[in-house]
Formats: sequence, C-alpha cells, structure tokens
Amino acid sequence: MTRLVLIGCALLSVACGTSPEPAQERPNFVIVFLDDVGYGDLGCYGSPKNNTPRFDRMAREGTRFTSFYAQTVCGPSRGALMTGRYPGRVGGGWAVRPDETTIAEVLGEAGYATAVIGKWDMSRRRPLQGMLPNDQGFDYFFGTLGANDNGTVTFWRDMQQLETTDDMGSLTKRYTDEAVGFLRRQQKGKPFFLYLAHTMLHVVIGASPEFVGTTDGDLYGDTLAEVDHHTGRVLDELEALGLSDNTYVLLTSDNGPWSQPERVERYFESHGGHLATGDSGGLRGAKGSSWEGGVRVPAVLWGPGHVPAGRESSAIVSTLDVMPTLAALAGAMPPEDRVLDGVDQSALWHGEDGSGARDTFHYFVRMELHAVRRGKWKLAMPRERFHGYAPDVRAVERPQLYDLQADVNETTDVASQNPAIVAELGGLYEQMRAESADWAPWEP
Repeated sequence: MTRLVLIGCALLSVACGTSPEPAQERPNFVIVFLDDVGYGDLGCYGSPKNNTPRFDRMAREGTRFTSFYAQTVCGPSRGALMTGRYPGRVGGGWAVRPDETTIAEVLGEAGYATAVIGKWDMSRRRPLQGMLPNDQGFDYFFGTLGANDNGTVTFWRDMQQLETTDDMGSLTKRYTDEAVGFLRRQQKGKPFFLYLAHTMLHVVIGASPEFVGTTDGDLYGDTLAEVDHHTGRVLDELEALGLSDNTYVLLTSDNGPWSQPERVERYFESHGGHLATGDSGGLRGAKGSSWEGGVRVPAVLWGPGHVPAGRESSAIVSTLDVMPTLAALAGAMPPEDRVLDGVDQSALWHGEDGSGARDTFHYFVRMELHAVRRGKWKLAMPRERFHGYAPDVRAVERPQLYDLQADVNETTDVASQNPAIVAELGGLYEQMRAESADWAPWEP
C-alpha cells in the first residue's frame, strides 16, 4: 500500500509540472572528545584566563549546553559514549565487552565511513582481541590504546603497532593531521562519522613549541589553546570541502578536571611531567567524583543550517544520548535487544524542543550508584566506593538534596525542607540500585 501511494505521488508531481523533492542527504558527524577538561575551562564557559577562540566561536554559531553529563573517569566515559549505556552494563570500566554495539557499528551498517583517531581506552589499554576499534565497527583507527599516565604513548594504525613517544606536545597536531587526512579521503556523497578523542589534557600534559608560553594559563592554558587551534583546523577543513552545512560537530569532555592531591602531584613531578590543573568552574568536586564538578562538562554543538546559533540550553543531556541521537539523524537503527540508557535528543539539537528528552540522570562511581537527578533536584545517597584521587570524598551519611537550579555548587542540603522530593527521588534511586545490583567488572 505504501509503495502505491509513493508511486501515485510521483505521478501526480509529473502531471502538475513539478519535480519530487530529492532524497535528504544523510548528515556527517564529528565528535571532538577532550580529556579531563573541566566545566570552567573554556572561554565560553567563563574562563578568565584560557584562550579558546575557536571553541567560543562554535558556541556563538551553535548551542552551548549547561547541564551536559559524562561519566566520572576516562575509560568508563568512553564506553558510555560509544554504547549509549551506563558503564556498569558494558564492562564496568576500561573494557567494553566485544558483544556490545557501538555508534560505529550502528552507523557502519547504515553505510557510513567510520574512523576513530586518538585515545581509545576501551580494551584495558592492551591489544585484546575483539575489543580494538577495528573490532568495534571502526573502518580506520590511528592513536593509542590507553592514556599517557607514564608520560609516553604507543601509536597504532588499525591493527598494527607503531612507535612509542614521550613527546606529549606533539599529540594534538598529529591527531588533527590524521583527522584532516580522513576528511579529505572521503568519497563524495558517502556520509562519515569521525571520533577525534584527544589525549590532552590528561595528566602529563604538553604543548608544541608554537604554543608554549603563549597564554596566561601556564602550560595547561597553552595546551588547551593548542587543542582549540587544531579543532579550528577541523572546522575549516569541513568548510573548505563543502561539508560544514551537512555536518554536526559535538565538542565535549570525558569527565571533570583532574584533581591534585599532594601525593598525585608528587608522582607526576617525579616523572618530569606536568599535572593538568583544570577548572570545574566553581562546581563541587572534580574527576572521579559524583559531585557536579566530576561529571558536568562543557559541551558545544555546531552544525550550520541544522543547529540554532547563539543558543544556551539548560536541558539535561548526556554522552549516553549520543548513540540514539546520531542513529535518529542518520536514519539508522540502534540496538533493540538491550537496554539503552541514552535517549534521542535530535529535537533538542534542532531547537524544536527546549526541554529535551531526558529528565533523569544517575551518577555512578565504580558501578556504585551515588546519586540521582530529576529536573532541578539531585539526591545524593550514602556511598562506599570512590576513586582515590577524587577530591571531596567526605561521607554522605544520610540522603542529601540539592536544588541545582538555585545551588549548582551543591553547598546547601535542603532534604529536611522537601521530604516529598526526597521520597520521589529515593524511589528512583532504589529502582536503579536494584537494577544495577548484579553489575560486576568484566574481565577479558
């Protein structure tokens, strides 16, 4: 019946002297994933010292999100981004099970060319069979399997191991050169998905000589300025290739800024490196923490002709939402045989729905549920598991309620004044706690 209707419409168009509308060209997608960059690190998020003109321009020309959530640490955050599922569902940490479905697999099945460039961190930082980028739906991979905690990285190209380097200042340009090369190699008319996951600004940071000493933000500011500059190169290349009008670019970070307890600082100084010192923008906590500073991150969406310019959105959004959103925009099908924690936010991206498709977010640390947010309310519950380097791990001995609209810095517990809200969010907490009770780290 549908086929007859379509044919009839086409004949009617010819009879009326008009032409049928051409098929909509499928959009391209670029994710620029920063490492350990805090909510207050970008100029467009209020940084008084960091120089980020290209990020700021993206915000002027696109949408800046103010309630965008990642996960608390690197590997789990990447797993959540790639699968649309909380880390505990997919392996629990720095390993994503081979039978999970990634964005690259969903888009690849829809005819997309796919590439990941930079930091993978989803295979226990080792070349484990079935868990490498080419095993998980990516046509092309250049980068490193893990982080640069010891001041070195080893490069891989697809399944081939390449050289090792301790020149951290060379990474941002090298990754960007690879990204630009991928864009230039694309076949005309074939859509693509590029995931550019920078190593910077994780722990042992570094900038190239061109950028060292050029900002008021010390080496951290210099390094961030270089990432900003090279992100501009990607945007410029999209424009030069005539692709910008049909490409969505999402810029965000994997978690909040690295904290710096003295023992961690001494460790990195002993390795001759520099500890990244990002800015949470006044939010409580930092990387590894379930307070807002650990998981609320900067996020800018750029897409001329598709994304409203100069818009600020306070809607709750998460990296979990990326897979279902890209699938919807591409006309692809996300997996239906498993629970997805992400939701389709395409209407929010286009400015058609200001409130977004998500009203709830759960805060996990090491697969332990720490808190739940619904609307403006966040309920923090007693917890036991932490990351050792996280700041502000003071005990939560009883439920604490925060109004994130009036008190985004989580300074005033208002649980006693709002027992009905505590009960409502407590029910959401217990429901997810029961669902996640059997989650356990998966070992390859």
